[in-house]
Amino acid sequence: ITRQCLEVFLKYKHPTAIITKNSLVLRDIDLLKKLAEEQLVSVHVSVTSLSEKTRMLLEPRTTTIQKRLETIRVLSENGIPVNVMLAPIIPGINSHEILPMAKAVSEAGALSIAHTVVRLNGAIGEIFTDWIRKAMPDRADKVLHQIEACHGGSLNDSRWGSRMRGEGEMAEMIRSQMHLAKRKYFADKKFPQLNTSLHAPYKDGQLKLF
Repeated sequence: ITRQCLEVFLKYKHPTAIITKNSLVLRDIDLLKKLAEEQLVSVHVSVTSLSEKTRMLLEPRTTTIQKRLETIRVLSENGIPVNVMLAPIIPGINSHEILPMAKAVSEAGALSIAHTVVRLNGAIGEIFTDWIRKAMPDRADKVLHQIEACHGGSLNDSRWGSRMRGEGEMAEMIRSQMHLAKRKYFADKKFPQLNTSLHAPYKDGQLKLF
């Protein structure tokens, strides 16, 4: 269905952004190239670590780090703008990798980076706590306390404006590293805005799309 959607977007000049952590996006590179020619597409790739050991712990069923970097490279070489989401940043697990990850994705061709600080809402908090005590028993308490420090003493944070960024010293340290990473590795790069000028209203309503 993804390819069919892209075909519709191309036909009607409809701008679109894709968020993925999977190299399967390259399957539709022919359509992505055509969309990119008119500035109608951007791809946002999630990268959580440069360590395969860490990736296997956090995302065991996802594309390998090297494959993700290769996906960024291939997209970029084909003129498709790539933003990388360093997300989620988890204090004590991947927070020390911000600069190395930024460097690697910049060298692969990414035009920009963004981040979110991990938040564990609802049942996710219990699931994560159980997981980390089994997967990383030696640092489970430290990681959990540092996550709580980013969200006013709680693993759960639904507050608009702070839930994705966090607060406190740890969150500020993460923001400072991101600022440095952007200045160091992305100062001469600019992520383009999607072109919304080509998309015209449908005469027969949205059902005409189908």
